[in-house]
Amino acid sequence: MTISALFITAFLIGLSGAMMPGPLLTVTIAESIKRGFIAGPLIMLGHAVLEFSLIIALVAGLSAFLSSAIVSNSIALLGGAFLLYLGYSMSQDALKGHISLDGIDQSRATDGLDDRQQPALATLPQPPVTTGKTGMHPVLAGAVISLANPYWSIWWATIGLTYLSLSLESGNLGLLSFFSGHIMADLSWYTLVAALVAGGRKFISPRLYKYLIIGCGIFLLALGAYFIYSGVSAYLA
Repeated sequence: MTISALFITAFLIGLSGAMMPGPLLTVTIAESIKRGFIAGPLIMLGHAVLEFSLIIALVAGLSAFLSSAIVSNSIALLGGAFLLYLGYSMSQDALKGHISLDGIDQSRATDGLDDRQQPALATLPQPPVTTGKTGMHPVLAGAVISLANPYWSIWWATIGLTYLSLSLESGNLGLLSFFSGHIMADLSWYTLVAALVAGGRKFISPRLYKYLIIGCGIFLLALGAYFIYSGVSAYLA
């Protein structure tokens, strides 16, 4: 995968996850009401520091392991399968009206999981549900709330590792491209949310949000199929 493709796909996958309601969205809305527009970027700064630290740790300890063809192909298959699951769940829940900017239908029991959480994963152990008031500085809240969600670990153990494996093929520039695309997606969405909340206006209608989620779901399905195809092709070669 080229450097530009790494950035673009990482951005789109990151945006697909960021747009799903969850604790970070709740805290961003609450902090934006209290602190104004700056709350969004500050929360994302904490989130970015956490994920950058994780990437450094993973690369430092797993670079040789991930460079193995068997391992990288296996990760591609696992990550692809997970993307198919996420894409299908997102599209179905949007079509059925189970998700909205205000949150996810309680009947699907998804509160308490990371923003990339899908309703079908409700059986996972869930951290305490946040009402948005954390008592922490937004930067610290962005890191702590992300780390407290079990789905965050699952995402990095599957999709995240898949991208790290692909990124390592292009060296440090590949890693930078992946990370910058991923974080730019989070920053763009949460900054937009913070700006809308701080301005007291809501420009994204429920109908538009629904179709945005469906579009993201379709993209995840396509990318998941690509990863699986790549992994299978490598095994058969």
